[in-house]
Parts: sequence; structure tokens; C-alpha cells
Amino acid sequence: MLRPKIKTELPGPIAKKWLDKDKKFISPSYTRSYPAVVEKGEGVWIYDVDGNRFLDMTAGVAVLATGHSHPEIIETAIEQIKKLVHMSGTDFYYPAEIMLAEKLAEIVPGAANRKVFFGNSGAEANEAAFKLARFHTKRPYVIAFIGAFHGRTYGAMSLSGSKSVHHKGFAPLIQGVIHVPYPDPYRPPFGIPEERVSDAVIDYIDNVVFRRLVDPEEVAAVFFEPIQGEGGYIVPPLDFFRKLKDLISKYGILLVDDEVQSGMGRTGRMFAIEHFGIIPDIVTVAKGIASGFPLGAMVARSSLMDWGAGAHASTFGGNPVSCMVALKTIELLENGLIENAEKMGHYLMENLKKLMDTYEFIGDVRGKGLMIGVDIVKDRESKKYNPGLRNRIVDEAFKKGLLLLAAGPSAIRWAPALTVKKEELDVALEIFEEALRTVEKRR
Repeated sequence: MLRPKIKTELPGPIAKKWLDKDKKFISPSYTRSYPAVVEKGEGVWIYDVDGNRFLDMTAGVAVLATGHSHPEIIETAIEQIKKLVHMSGTDFYYPAEIMLAEKLAEIVPGAANRKVFFGNSGAEANEAAFKLARFHTKRPYVIAFIGAFHGRTYGAMSLSGSKSVHHKGFAPLIQGVIHVPYPDPYRPPFGIPEERVSDAVIDYIDNVVFRRLVDPEEVAAVFFEPIQGEGGYIVPPLDFFRKLKDLISKYGILLVDDEVQSGMGRTGRMFAIEHFGIIPDIVTVAKGIASGFPLGAMVARSSLMDWGAGAHASTFGGNPVSCMVALKTIELLENGLIENAEKMGHYLMENLKKLMDTYEFIGDVRGKGLMIGVDIVKDRESKKYNPGLRNRIVDEAFKKGLLLLAAGPSAIRWAPALTVKKEELDVALEIFEEALRTVEKRR
């Protein structure tokens, strides 16, 4: 079985030269976790510029649903590149864009009577949804959740409530966004019991937001992630979104489902909202949709798409290469990768939970499919965040050849390619425990 192979100090001599250039020429706003200078990848394995081999449990931040350099993805991209690289779907027609829109209308939960707007990223998809919700309803306010991350463009950033650094220095943000607590069962808002968390958040929206802050008939939409990503891989109670929809549907408020990180098979369903049994009005997708090629999409009921030509557009959105790769990605998802995500996710979850018996600083293991968070705490009774220890674990794993990423205040995210095999997870779990053991000795 293939294993990580670290041949040099990290970063290696060649990597150091690239890091020096990066420091000189690249914006310091990027959030790098550790000095991995990547040269190539295959499946769940990547190689840096010094020839070190790493086991990748990040999939490029939950993007590479089919893994690094999947042969069918490469073949599809090359075939399309030979035909047409760009013609701008904003001003021209071409089959790839229309074919993908038709497929998305088919697979997004709900009736197939849907229309699609294409952009290049999750932020652009959410920006489009924000604009459409306001345009269609003619209402000025929207509701979003504390802990949410919807992107870094101005509208998406204004919807986000994940980290203050995303907002610092950029005020004033887009007006009319009201943030409410997210129903986190592990750290319930208001200090209430876990079993009452759904009702408490719904009550807050109904009796505080709608009675004291804004008339519900002035609210255009509620934006949400079915499983919060950057907020810490937080899974709400299964009854929450049904209760939320029951409340807001009385006022004609739209439900906007951000599936940018949780969608495209990652949770063992094509879309994470399928676990919760409701149909949203608008769905946004990106990340895993095109196996690493830039693409975002906003999918809405046809009746909502009542804006006219020029109201919103994108020069590069719906690029023909990205669209054809997305169609191939969906084909691979439907032909086994979603099933593998569910199966491997269950295996990974069970084995991560076993580590809680040994390591008291693991406060919680949660998630669905291959979207799993390991929450690192100061102690299990207080559940206080422990970002310092979390960061040391991630760094130690990197030194041992395992790539992981942080999520939220103190969680570690596991989001490998949906192609991952049991044997590869076993290697990752072994190295992860070595990292846990190392940092525990140094505490």
C-alpha cells in the first residue's frame, strides 16, 4: 500500500525558493495552513516540488470530488479544449452550457422546471442568488446564520458570519442582512438543552427577528448551509430545516440552500439538503461540481428567474471546458462515487470516534459522508475551543505526510476525494493518531 514519503525537511530546498517568490508577488490575504508547494497529484496523493509524497485528505478544500487528475476528467477536458475553449455564454450559445443546465435542473431537489445561472465560484453563485432573491421579491432584507460562510465578494461576505477577519476593514457591508444563531447541537445557542435547539432558533426568528427587528413580509430570503463548512462542519438537527420552511413559507420568504461545500456527493447524497427532507427555492453549487475546473451555478425555480437580459451576467461563467467536465463529474458521481462517499464516510467516522476513548481533547466527531469535523477542545465539560492545539495537530500531520485543514474555531476537517479507498483511509487514520500522540506528549 502506498504511503507518504518525506525525503527532505519541510519545506524542502526547492519549495523554499518558491515560498520566497510567493512572499514577494502573491497577496498576503491568502490563508495558507502550511508550506506545501504542490507540483502534481493523482487520486488522493500529491507530490511537492521536492518530490515529497503526501496523502491528501483535503481534496483542494472539498473541490476534487473525483480526486487529482482523474483520467476520465482529463480526457473530457482535452477533448473539449480541442473543440472550443471559450465563447462566453453571456453573449453566445453553445451546447455544453445548455446540456449542463438541463442536467442540474434534473438533479437538484424538486421539480425539473428550473433555470440555471453560471458563474466561476461559490461566491459568485451566492452573489447571484442574493441579487435574484431581492429582484424577484422586491424585498430588502435577508436572513443568514452566525457561523455561515458564503464567500468573499461584497454580497457573499455580507451574508457570511464565520470570522470577523472577513469583515474587518471592509465596512460598510451590504445593508439588510440579519444574522441569527445556527442550531449547533454540540454547542447549543442560548445555553439550552440539545434536544430543544431547533425550536429555540425557530422561536428566536419568529419572536425576536420578526417581531422586533424586521417585518417578515420585508424579508426576501433565508440563506443557509445545510452543513456549515468554514463554520466548523456543524450538522444541525434533522428537523430544523423542515421547521424553518414551515415558518417562512407563511410569509413568502425564499429558502436559499448554499451547497458550495456540502453538495455534489460529498455527504453521501448528491446534495446535503436531501438528508433533511425539504426542497429549497434556490440552490447554489461550486467546488466539487467540476473536479477542480472553475465553475459555480445558481439553480432556481423557473418562476423566480424573472429578471431580464443584462440584469446579471458573467463573461467566463459556464465555460465550455468546465461545463463538459462537470457533466463527466456528475456521471462519475451517479455511477458509484456518491455511494462510496457514504460507505467510506461511515468507516472514517466510526474510526475517528474511537480516538475519543484515548484523547480527551477530542470533544466531538460529526458530519455526514466524507464531510467530517473533529472538534478539538480544552476539556469536554466546558467544550471551550482549542485552536492552538488544533493547529499543532494539523501541522504535525503535515510533517508526517498527511494533509488536513482547519474548519471553524477549533475543528479539523476531513474532506478527501470521493474516490478514496478504505486502505488509504487506514493510512490517514494511522498518521493522524501519530500526530495526536505527538502533540499530547508535548502538552
